[in-house]
Amino acid sequence: MQIYLPIAELPVNVLLVIGMALAVGFISGMFGIGGGFLMTPLLIFIGIPTAVAVASEAPQIAASAFSGMLAYWRRGAIDVKLGLVLLVGGVAGSGLGVWFFNAMRDAGQLEAIIAVAYVVVLGAIGGLMLVESVRTVSRRGAPPPPRRREGRSVVDRLPLKMRFRRSMIVVSVIPLLALGLFIGFVGAVLGIGGGFLLVPVLVYVFRVPTAVVVGTSLFQILVTMIAATFLHATTNASVDAALAVLLMLGGSIGAQFGVRAGQKMRGEHLRLLLALLLLAVGARFLADLTVRPADPFSVVAAEPRS
Repeated sequence: MQIYLPIAELPVNVLLVIGMALAVGFISGMFGIGGGFLMTPLLIFIGIPTAVAVASEAPQIAASAFSGMLAYWRRGAIDVKLGLVLLVGGVAGSGLGVWFFNAMRDAGQLEAIIAVAYVVVLGAIGGLMLVESVRTVSRRGAPPPPRRREGRSVVDRLPLKMRFRRSMIVVSVIPLLALGLFIGFVGAVLGIGGGFLLVPVLVYVFRVPTAVVVGTSLFQILVTMIAATFLHATTNASVDAALAVLLMLGGSIGAQFGVRAGQKMRGEHLRLLLALLLLAVGARFLADLTVRPADPFSVVAAEPRS
């Protein structure tokens, strides 16, 4: 069963796209992430143009995040105040990211930039998470190592502190705004929600309790991706509505099952599985960058000079 995508300008198998969206939505709800780090590469791998894949994935991420966020909202597991602070930087970052996206596309470097960025970001984050999760799993049952007394970190010394009662932390808004800005920028450029970056930083740097960090991450992802969708649609018209609807349909359903599955798994096991997924996607992009293409040359029509 095929459907023609008017913006991507090619036909795709409906069941294949919905099936991929179901699987990615399941992962989104399980880990509290947007799932774009999987869905965008999958769309590129099946032949969707990079610009269309990135832009059309944004509404699917928003739909999956909304579906998953509802479950955490009912449990009271969202720090709205923290999420709003992150969103101030996130929306600004989305605007900056769309501008950079358009500039790289006009320069003809968008595909290379995205591929390299996926290799670097996913490889670094996946590697760090893999080491941490393996250590945690291997120590299970053994007495925890003695904690070293640590001084105040750089984050603790920054001014403009704010109390977040739901997360039980007092922290400067400066690094939170910077974090939101970075997540919004990366999300708009790579077509990802950024949850796989946001969740570890909130847990390990800002010491936000795991009980609220996933729901808060989904809340931030939801609004940031709505902004990215609007900007992509209005500035470069690369959002394929037909593709976005298929992705949202599968992603929203899959996220509900993912939330239930995630609540039954240990935190260290979730982090280990997520690390392996990140490394696998990064390895695929690395292979595409290093393997000699079947057609090493391409011919395009040059625009006439005025």
